[in-house]
Amino acid sequence: MEQKNVMERQSPAEIKAYQEELLRRQLLYLQEKSPFYKQLFAAAAIDINLIQTLEDLTLIPTTSKDDIQQRNADFFCVDAAEIIDYCSTSGTLGRPVSFGLTDADLERLAYNEMRSFQTIGVQQGDIVQLMTTMDRRFMAGLAYFLGLRKLGAGVLRIGSGIPQMQWDSILQYKPRFLIAVPSFLLKMIEYAEQHGIDYRQSSVEAVLCIGESLRDTQFNDSLLTSRIKEKWPIKLHSTYASTEMGSAFTECDHFCGGHVHEDLIITEVLDEQEQPVADGESGELVITTLGIQGVPLLRFKTGDIVRRHVEPCACGRQTYRIGPVEGRKQHMVKYKGTTLYPPAMHDLLVGFAQIEHHVIEILDNAIGTDEIVVYISVKEPSDELLAEIKDHFRAKLRVSPRIEWRTAEELQKVIFNPLSRKPITFLDKRKANL
Repeated sequence: MEQKNVMERQSPAEIKAYQEELLRRQLLYLQEKSPFYKQLFAAAAIDINLIQTLEDLTLIPTTSKDDIQQRNADFFCVDAAEIIDYCSTSGTLGRPVSFGLTDADLERLAYNEMRSFQTIGVQQGDIVQLMTTMDRRFMAGLAYFLGLRKLGAGVLRIGSGIPQMQWDSILQYKPRFLIAVPSFLLKMIEYAEQHGIDYRQSSVEAVLCIGESLRDTQFNDSLLTSRIKEKWPIKLHSTYASTEMGSAFTECDHFCGGHVHEDLIITEVLDEQEQPVADGESGELVITTLGIQGVPLLRFKTGDIVRRHVEPCACGRQTYRIGPVEGRKQHMVKYKGTTLYPPAMHDLLVGFAQIEHHVIEILDNAIGTDEIVVYISVKEPSDELLAEIKDHFRAKLRVSPRIEWRTAEELQKVIFNPLSRKPITFLDKRKANL
């Protein structure tokens, strides 16, 4: 697949024509192999031969998470004997679903991450520290490992958490790059300062950051990013992916959105009526995977609110870019006339160095509207700090939720639930989303 890499430097028109050819191949594959899409095409009277351009995709109904949860097996296009690896979604927005990958799908996954690592500057022979899990059917950790192996880089598979182990590895093996959740970098810095580690002079030059947004819609650094870089002036690259996509959008050194891998995925950004929004406007990301054999998806609604940017990037790539995830459609909160998404609240709370841990909980209240409760642990609770946090909410988000103190131990049990692959800092207990 490496030879296709040059396509990202071609003109947008050439990239579009290339994607349309791949789309036509994928539709033929779905018509032949997919029980779900074969039935969908028949029910909607879809003649796939009439789908010739990206614009023609609007003739096909979208696919939702509910479809996959209810008919998981019908999305598989190959026999079980051809499945080499099973991954599953995290279940953040509902019951987890399984995805099977063939040998060719694993090769595609490796190629995707190889390109992502090349985008941030990783080269053959570099050492990269992997600070996320590879077990529990988690696709991301496996993808990172396969991509680095394909690129010819060395991998330090440390896993998540435990700052001491992370620093021991960094000091011994001197990796140039880390793969980490950005908020954990603050824990790394805190540990280093407490134990006399000169982290600013370490070998680490850049971090591929997962799970949390680094920038706002204008590509300005978030409060979390600013806090990290003030202490540790390294490059922080955002990457956005999901199990359903089997591909990633990764920032280059110009930090203005994650570049699409044009031969792996087609994207649409749609409004509430499932109509395309203008480039640069926010909407729900809808994806069509290309080249997947096991569980390919067509016009799949991710639930993530993003913006697509098509203006040329200074890095020379002609591919469009996907901006930061502004929130998840299902997690949208209507609070006292204001529309909120959890990432904005998380970023505000991270701006307070005094806060050790926080959990945001959304509930139905007695009058049928959303209620927000923020649980916070600090070493020294005070009325002054509480007032300052509430003032920041009013200034930045125009609302002030209920805030309650909790011990660090109480919140750690929620955040680091052993049954979850990801830290849990948002709890949606509204009946409509249970």
